[in-house]
Amino acid sequence: MHPLGRHSTNDYRREMKTNLLMLSYFVIAQGCVAQQNNGSKYYEDLSVVRPKFEMPVDSAKKPEGQKATVLVIPSKNVNTKVDFVLDSIDRLNSLRKFVDGFTIQIYSGQNREEANNTKKKLADEGTGLTAELQYIQPKFRVRVGNYFSRLEAQKDLLLLKPVFPNAILIPEKIPIR
Repeated sequence: MHPLGRHSTNDYRREMKTNLLMLSYFVIAQGCVAQQNNGSKYYEDLSVVRPKFEMPVDSAKKPEGQKATVLVIPSKNVNTKVDFVLDSIDRLNSLRKFVDGFTIQIYSGQNREEANNTKKKLADEGTGLTAELQYIQPKFRVRVGNYFSRLEAQKDLLLLKPVFPNAILIPEKIPIR
């Protein structure tokens, strides 16, 4: 304690922290107390917000054995707008000749004989996949399959990896027929 009876700054801060901690504990404890139930049940009338439907006059006059038919006439018809959008999408798709996709490359090198042997090896494996030999100067490439998604290509890549350890997945433009 200070000689003149005043607290030092550290004592004052410590006391403020203690008081703040006690106050927050009290507020939390009061918030967690269960609410008192005075025995009355909660009731709220929601009928004012429910939608109201009127029955057509014809259905009210039908004999009891027959079912009432309700004729609904659409008031907001959007068929012409939807047809216009679908036609524009169809025109756009008819102009597209290629789509982004993937292929699996199992060989890339300058030796044509090795590329042909790789293609023959794939045919002998019996996987049902057919290889395509491409020459893009200065390399020969042997590629397998046309896939629209990476997930489809990944499945076949896992089958080819044990036989062709250098097989990789390549992004490519896939022609649309």
